[in-house]
Amino acid sequence: MLKTTTRRSAYVALLGICLVPINIAAADSTTPEELSVQWWQWTLSIPTSVNPGLDSTGQNCMVGQRGSIWFLGGSFGGGTVVRTCSVPEGKSLFFPVINSVNINTPNVCGQGPNNVPVSQLRAANEAAINGVTELSVNLDGQRVPGLLLLQSPTFEVALPEDNLFDAPCQAAGLGNVPAGIYSPAVDEGYYMLLQPLSVGDHTLHFVGKSQAVDEDITYNLTVVPLVSGNERQAP
Repeated sequence: MLKTTTRRSAYVALLGICLVPINIAAADSTTPEELSVQWWQWTLSIPTSVNPGLDSTGQNCMVGQRGSIWFLGGSFGGGTVVRTCSVPEGKSLFFPVINSVNINTPNVCGQGPNNVPVSQLRAANEAAINGVTELSVNLDGQRVPGLLLLQSPTFEVALPEDNLFDAPCQAAGLGNVPAGIYSPAVDEGYYMLLQPLSVGDHTLHFVGKSQAVDEDITYNLTVVPLVSGNERQAP
């Protein structure tokens, strides 16, 4: 069973707790719970070489984005990260402050051949989230209310060959995690949905701490105005 815990992503251990998604997410509709699914499918589908959850500068923040909602990554494995990122005008921002995902993965990363029941996956998530000790979101120095405690429906994730779970599973002596589609997966965590920010510079800072992981993430965001066709043609 793959597992992780983190504000945006965290650590992995098949058949355990996973925090941090299947192809590029289309986050245009949907309930907050469905957005949490899409966030995971977005994150987990991106190879480590360009994964926003492993990015130390913000250079990969645009990878896999589409639609009216942009996802922000945390720090896979926890830690303190400062990123600089440009976001198009009019995009809402969705991200977890801390979350946990567990994924059924028979014969992968230490899980035996039997499927793990959804009830057991959810129980592992609940235990992780019950261990949360600190949560905060600040925008331009002001505390932001409205954290959402979400529990996802079941979903599936598509992992590339070079995926976020390879390194922790190999470090544990359990081999790599093959590319493929894995299910069921379930998530629980604290999320934030920010409405579009004004054009210009903003500082977003969020902290999620638990018994398993500490995450301290800062985004120096520049919201870039959209340019119409007429403006592009102007001399």
